[in-house]
Amino acid sequence: MHFDLLQSISLTGDISVPNDDRTGNARHHGWVIDGATDLGPPGLVGTQGGAAWLASVAQAAFTASTATSIEALYNDVALQILTAWERDRTRDPEDRWEYPLASSLAVRLGEQLEVGWLGDCAGFLWSAGTVTRIGPEKEIRNSEAERAASLAEHGLGSPKKSAPILANLRATRGRTGMRVLSVDPEHMMAVDTARIACAPGDEIFLMSDGYAALIDSYGAHDDASLVEAIRDRGLAAVAEDLRAIEREDAACTRFPRFKRSDDATALWLRIGG
Repeated sequence: MHFDLLQSISLTGDISVPNDDRTGNARHHGWVIDGATDLGPPGLVGTQGGAAWLASVAQAAFTASTATSIEALYNDVALQILTAWERDRTRDPEDRWEYPLASSLAVRLGEQLEVGWLGDCAGFLWSAGTVTRIGPEKEIRNSEAERAASLAEHGLGSPKKSAPILANLRATRGRTGMRVLSVDPEHMMAVDTARIACAPGDEIFLMSDGYAALIDSYGAHDDASLVEAIRDRGLAAVAEDLRAIEREDAACTRFPRFKRSDDATALWLRIGG
């Protein structure tokens, strides 16, 4: 079996800010990376922002890997991140909140579909009309929405964060116990994995939380209806629905959130025989 690419898309949340997401695939593996928005100015790893730097390093590592298991694939990526961190950083982080971080969800074809993840990207397997969520459990972002709502008076949705919002975001970033792609080895020590039966003709959908917001934040779809909308209309058309919801709620009042629009990335693969 092998993967055939059907479609991929990666939209920046704000065209004035670099996209911190990445996605790609090879013959036997595919991935999506969702970089965590920087909470400080560039300079930690040169002129590139930390999130974009980490996403680029991880992208290169996923692309080059010839690993024969999903666990080995993530080991390859972690090694490349830590090696690049020692090579590229220009100073020590101000605090843990400045660590470059990213979520990632990857799949590999062996005797079964191998799935591995760190963080909160979303994935789905479509097989003969049945949609199964793969990777982390569905994340309803009530806690983040509640935090955003509690800080609404300080201005939600602006690319330039107010001091109270920035302090709140920094307080939850980089903490010990997180399981994400990171320059802290502890964050990458325990990759969640699963193995699922699959067959030629099955389809795989991987997406960053900015795209999966249609389910997990805005309630515009459930798992099955999102997959069917993509299969019927394509990734780009469904992404227009996403952006329309966010434009109509530009003040971030109906759906309290810290960014008007997040980077939105998705990958659509089919298993070939």
